[in-house]
Amino acid sequence: MSTAGFNSQNGTGTGQTYTNGPSQNPVALQQPSGVGYSVNHQPAYNQMQAKVLAPPGPALYPSGPYQPVPPGPQVGSYPPAPAQPLLPRPQIGVLPSHTPPQSASPGPGPWPAQATPPAQATPPPPAVTSTGYYTGPPAWQYAAPRGPAPNHVNPAAAAPPLMSHSSTQPPGPGAPPTSIHGYTQLGDVAGNGPQAPNSYNHVDNRMAGAAPPGPPGRHLGHYPSLPPGYQNTSAPPPSSLHPALQAATQPYTQGPLPYQQQPGGPGPSPGPAPAQLSPSMAAMSLQSSTPEALRVVNLLQERNLLPPAPVPAPTPCLTQDLQKLNCSPEVFRCTLTSIPQTQSVLNKAKLPLGLLLHPFKDLSQLPVVTSSTIVRCRSCRTYINPFVSFLDQRRWKCNLCYRVNDVPEEFMYNPVSRSYGEPHKRPEVQNATIEFIAPSEYMLRPPQPAVYLFVLDVSHNAVETGYLSVFCQSLLDNINALPGDSRTKVGFITFDSTIHFYNLQEGLSQPQMLIVSDIEDIFLPTPDSLLVNLNECKELVQDLLKSLPNLFEKTMETQSALGSALQAAFKLLSPTGGRMSVFQTQLPNLGVGALQSREDPNQRASAKDVQHLSPATDFYKKLALDCSGQQVAVDLFLLSAQYCDLATLGCISRYSAGSVYYYPSYHHQHNPAQVERFQRDLKRYLTRKIGFEAVMRIRCTKGLSIHTFHGNFFVRSTDLLSLPNVNPDAGFAVQMSIEENLDDMQVVSFQAALLYTSSKGERRIRVHTMCLPVVSSLSDVFAGADVQAITGLLACMAVDRSVTSSLSDARDAMTNAAIDSLSSYRQSALTIQQPGLLAPACLRLFPLYILALLKQKAFRTGTSTRLDERVFAMYQLKYQPLAFAMLMIHPALYRLDDLSDEGALNIGEQTIPQPRVLQLSVEKLSREGAFLLDAGLVMYLWIGRNCHQNFLSQVLGVSSYAAVPEKLYLLPELDTAESQRTRAFVSWLRDQRPFFPSLHIIRDESQLKPHFLQNMIEDRTESALSYYEFLLHLQQQISK
Repeated sequence: MSTAGFNSQNGTGTGQTYTNGPSQNPVALQQPSGVGYSVNHQPAYNQMQAKVLAPPGPALYPSGPYQPVPPGPQVGSYPPAPAQPLLPRPQIGVLPSHTPPQSASPGPGPWPAQATPPAQATPPPPAVTSTGYYTGPPAWQYAAPRGPAPNHVNPAAAAPPLMSHSSTQPPGPGAPPTSIHGYTQLGDVAGNGPQAPNSYNHVDNRMAGAAPPGPPGRHLGHYPSLPPGYQNTSAPPPSSLHPALQAATQPYTQGPLPYQQQPGGPGPSPGPAPAQLSPSMAAMSLQSSTPEALRVVNLLQERNLLPPAPVPAPTPCLTQDLQKLNCSPEVFRCTLTSIPQTQSVLNKAKLPLGLLLHPFKDLSQLPVVTSSTIVRCRSCRTYINPFVSFLDQRRWKCNLCYRVNDVPEEFMYNPVSRSYGEPHKRPEVQNATIEFIAPSEYMLRPPQPAVYLFVLDVSHNAVETGYLSVFCQSLLDNINALPGDSRTKVGFITFDSTIHFYNLQEGLSQPQMLIVSDIEDIFLPTPDSLLVNLNECKELVQDLLKSLPNLFEKTMETQSALGSALQAAFKLLSPTGGRMSVFQTQLPNLGVGALQSREDPNQRASAKDVQHLSPATDFYKKLALDCSGQQVAVDLFLLSAQYCDLATLGCISRYSAGSVYYYPSYHHQHNPAQVERFQRDLKRYLTRKIGFEAVMRIRCTKGLSIHTFHGNFFVRSTDLLSLPNVNPDAGFAVQMSIEENLDDMQVVSFQAALLYTSSKGERRIRVHTMCLPVVSSLSDVFAGADVQAITGLLACMAVDRSVTSSLSDARDAMTNAAIDSLSSYRQSALTIQQPGLLAPACLRLFPLYILALLKQKAFRTGTSTRLDERVFAMYQLKYQPLAFAMLMIHPALYRLDDLSDEGALNIGEQTIPQPRVLQLSVEKLSREGAFLLDAGLVMYLWIGRNCHQNFLSQVLGVSSYAAVPEKLYLLPELDTAESQRTRAFVSWLRDQRPFFPSLHIIRDESQLKPHFLQNMIEDRTESALSYYEFLLHLQQQISK
């Protein structure tokens, strides 16, 4: 993969030109002053008694008072479910009686294991019940979407109040000005369930044009006809505008509100406060013209809901002055872009409140400030930001705790304009994302050097895979690109049944191998010469990398003492801190941390629950916490065709802020696609920016509180995340609650501050600040819902629930999340009741995303799914930034055999076609076409049996369909316009993400065809409902 998109400096030592002009600071909030944060929690999710309906079941967010947990390593025991709601639903999965495993999240709120009740007066459902959420009538009563549904989108449905793409990070030199081109919508390899031998017959029949024979029945492939309205609903012609431009012209308010800067002291202001959003928004919600986000959509009738291009993030309803200063949604996103005034309004909406962050993202424009004085609030320590208010030249009011602070003398001078007396024009107050070069008081010790230690499995199994030569060659190629300075150190440890160290001391003629066979009491043979200065010993390091693959090629040693190797590596890195990169190819079976296989292949497709999602031993977690305390992060590369117990081994990375890479069935000869993926990932891993000895704290306006964190880290105190390493590809999420009513506030703010040591030895602080409006009406809360952020946060919560309770509980809770929010919308936000399954336009994709999660590899049941692959999918959902996680949840489908330059992007001298995104259903496939499925970590290019000869010859370079090779993973570089267009589009998709998706070109008879079809999440399989059946199930539960 080209690293073009990731080479941009993440801020250099010199400040850059500040693009925002000297506009007057737009905020002057008149709020009561207050000190510190309140720690009184209210109940987070009270069951609301319905007037007509039974109350919807509890969803994934907290349903009882949050129990604070004291800081320290013992975090996260889950309290039992609270008392029954007023009208109880029968419990399907009760939390187990044993104490759940400890988690890195400090005490997430309880997540009750209740599901929907069985339908009354209906016979028990047939075998489809293995889905864990299916409680409706027999499947044959459902209709499934069939027929030639028009493949276009209602532009009104496609453009909720969306935000035009920001240009925070163009993918690289000559890249488009749209960062990641809004790829905040798409999803991962999601499977539908096990397929019976002929379960895809209806696909072939459809593609051959055969009508489904016989009467409607229970068997696969034969569906009753659609109800009128679902099949024949016509949509207006698509708009000619790009969705992002449509979005930019359709905010859900009726234009910007007038802005006033109002001076004044602390305390509530007697008159209307500036930026007064709540009353005006409430008034707007009552006006005759309904905002686009609240347009009522009947999901059972509107078939083509998927917009033709990726879904941008919604724009908060703020004044133009505030919004142009706000943080990019690629870095900081909230599930609700309008914050409810009280916890009771949030409870009524039944939507989760949380933040999704990508704090160390590669940015093309990052203002860097060097100053001996970093201005912060004296009370809550918030960094000065665009949303504070200046009472006069000498005083500013904090936007989080409302304390009035003095402006330091040095801050009166503006280094950009070289003027004095205009503190509100300084870069710190003009940029929501900024980086400070920290003075000495931000250092507990001198900044550490960049230290890289590689721990390599060299057992017989490892040598057989051939990974060692790929690793050594990649490191040789990129050794001069490792981030660092003249102090950079490197070291190597190899292991099988013994541990091998390498003396690389300057002056030796060749590397010296030292073997320690006493793995029970590991020690360092020559502590001073195992980690060496890279610049001084580069030739010895290069000699070692050239000789390592040959050193072990004849080994017959089959055992793996991974635990002892990790202990040795920890001892070696403890004095300095640094990064440990571990490469493992089998289950550790010797010494400390030895594991036994827990996977039963016969249970991979078990109907309900999956066992062994939690660690088998706490050895790896304890070692990770020790590593975290010494500023060591561990990254794990797992390359194996066999079960390796990733649920246990992954703890070493999860709690030390590392990352996990997984290459199932890796082999240098039999799986060339995985080899290419490993090579590209390794290059990115070795050369990307890195931060050492980091900590991150998230602050929010007084009245809001953060209670649960998601990602890879250790929670050092209640709100401080310990990140021994931080990398630009890591995402985080947090859950929040409203502790005190926000009655007298018009806006609230959130600030994430990341303190780290750069690879050049500078201590830096990166600060992101986001401002959102406060609203009092439920309809305004719904209008500001960010459906993708909600889905991403629910996925994180469901992973935790799967591990601490059970997979079926997590599935039930996700389904209930959709039922609850749509039921609440119908009861409390709809002014005119009407039949059907109704959703506001901004949540129209919510049921589709929930169904996609239920069919995703992490949560699916009924389909043969390897345990390690399931656990890896769970890790990805919790670790990946939202843009990439959504691609893994809901993949993107494109038709490639008719690419044209119409609507294409022009990047440099390249033209990138922009085909429309298709629904994930076989009805969108055609035997005459070629279709690309982008599922995040993997892409499938499916070639129809009757594909145009022009595409076969001009793109694939073959004479006929039969000549397409069985295992083709590269697009040939042909000198044709069609080939150039296709390769440009695939490369453009790949370059937008930091990992390298492998490409599989498959025919109708290919072994990988079932994997391709498992991603058709709108279709039905033996063990999972179709999208239409799922909608009927939701409607049945809501109308009870």
